[in-house]
Amino acid sequence: MTAMPYRRLGRSGVKVSALSFGSWVTYGNQLGESSARECMAAAYDAGVNFFDNAEVYAKGASESIMGEVLARSGWRRSSYLVSTKFYWGLHDGVNEKNTLNRKYLMQAIDASLARLKLDYVDLVFCHRPDPDTPIEETVHAMHDMIASGKAVYWGTSEWSAEEIAQAWHVAERHHLHKPVMEQPQYNLFHRDRMEREYARVFRDLGIGTTTWSPLASGLLTGKYNDGIPPDSRGTVKGYEWLAERLTDARRLDVVRHLAPIARELDCSLAQLAIAWCLRNPNVSTVITGASRVAQVHENLKALDVVGRLDAAILARIDAVTAPAAAR
Repeated sequence: MTAMPYRRLGRSGVKVSALSFGSWVTYGNQLGESSARECMAAAYDAGVNFFDNAEVYAKGASESIMGEVLARSGWRRSSYLVSTKFYWGLHDGVNEKNTLNRKYLMQAIDASLARLKLDYVDLVFCHRPDPDTPIEETVHAMHDMIASGKAVYWGTSEWSAEEIAQAWHVAERHHLHKPVMEQPQYNLFHRDRMEREYARVFRDLGIGTTTWSPLASGLLTGKYNDGIPPDSRGTVKGYEWLAERLTDARRLDVVRHLAPIARELDCSLAQLAIAWCLRNPNVSTVITGASRVAQVHENLKALDVVGRLDAAILARIDAVTAPAAAR
């Protein structure tokens, strides 16, 4: 198997593994500590150095599970990166949810670090933009989070290019720590931001990306072609909205038409979809997820497929996906 490549996170000095491991949906919903430990160990042993998390995942349980795994792993703290994200909050107080105000952010980082059993996180994200809090307040709070040693780099997730640029220029103007990365959704069905909207953000500001959902929540694996399997994330309570996406007839038809291309490349649909994301030079890392060790190993084999995606293959993929892609 191809050795794990590492890419700089934008213009920062830190390098992230081209494939990383995330805990959304699975941790606390589908995985307990034992399974999480096995999956994370398999990823780490293969060269994965970035583990993605968020305060809101499984209402804090995801961070707690990952924290237990890391505490027992024996891994050098300097050998891996961990992230968390803030916005939705875990409580219903007026200053504790759907916000990026300073009070919430200062308290949220302390609670996340306690659950993760860490002194600091490497990457911290503003999980969504907050139109009700002045951007200056949020940027100052994120700067102070880094200055206090509780985080190393900060960035955004699902912010518009305009919002990212605004935060960056506020930081530049006041000599504060700037956002260095964005975490957008990116897959064959969701392309516009990465390929069009963020073009100037990449060129002018050097923002890196930790992209999520390369398999469109599993749709691009082909396992939903005949309905939702009983053990899949499409059956997780609270994710009924996801089940609707996984049964979209137009997108399922696209997946069926991608299957012959995957067979020609001697890879699975999942490997094809992940490799397609990796071939974008503005992708710093593709966050993958898994509920079993076998899935970790399968996803890692996408590294072998990237080199097979020549211009002719990419054109065929575009022709198949264009009718259903948000571009």
